[in-house]
Amino acid sequence: MSKHVAAKRHTPRSLAALETPVVALTAYTTPMAKLLDPHCDLLLVGDSLGMVVYGMDSTLGVSTDMMIAHGQAVVRGSQQACVAIDLPFGSYQQSPQQAFQTSAEIMARTGAGCVKLEGGVEMAETIHFLTQRGIPVIGHIGLKPQAVHTHGGFRTVGRGDEAEQIMRDAQAVAEAGAFAIVIESTMEPVARAISEAVPVLTIGIGASPACGGQVLVGEDMLGLFSDFTPRFVKRFGNLGAEVDKAAAAYAKAVRSREFPGPEQCVGMPKG
Repeated sequence: MSKHVAAKRHTPRSLAALETPVVALTAYTTPMAKLLDPHCDLLLVGDSLGMVVYGMDSTLGVSTDMMIAHGQAVVRGSQQACVAIDLPFGSYQQSPQQAFQTSAEIMARTGAGCVKLEGGVEMAETIHFLTQRGIPVIGHIGLKPQAVHTHGGFRTVGRGDEAEQIMRDAQAVAEAGAFAIVIESTMEPVARAISEAVPVLTIGIGASPACGGQVLVGEDMLGLFSDFTPRFVKRFGNLGAEVDKAAAAYAKAVRSREFPGPEQCVGMPKG
């Protein structure tokens, strides 16, 4: 009798050991996780769900409960990808102790493999505190969406003096114990230099092909989110247009009474 062998899920350690670039996408629901999981090493439940799923103007309104609910959905829908969950704004910046409480609750209630938090030098103490207590951490530097007002909007960073600060951020996050660092919307030479300088996995989003992996918002990659499209996004599908086409066909069929037909009804004579 053959036995079903469950796929072995990636861990922070196995991600760091991959010899090929890490493939990462965001996912927020069980159906999407099931579709993306066979192709991804890492699925990120990003606080970008505030904008992509809930129509918010930024990520600042996302709550821990929202991250937990969507994290549970993605873990249920995946088998082999490591699942990372963002710590939402206001849930970790106050103190290392607050960050641990939030991270522990998220990981315990979802089964995720790690958490991600934004910040560089100023978050090094918190990252060290978490990693010393068994919480694997992905750092996030460069453009930090939770600091969008400080950045002056969603823009590319790393010009002039910013480059040195971002490098310091990367080194501090790596030294604090993060196993990986997301570098977002950062000048390519800066992201390349960071990837060459730090001893941990770097994952780019609008950064550099020299990074150890790449991540995109799943809906951006699929062409499902069109409110705005960052320059660094490449659409590998145009599912938004397909959804529109299918919905139009459905509406036409309903209004013309072509749907439902005999095939979709029980006890209705054919013809």
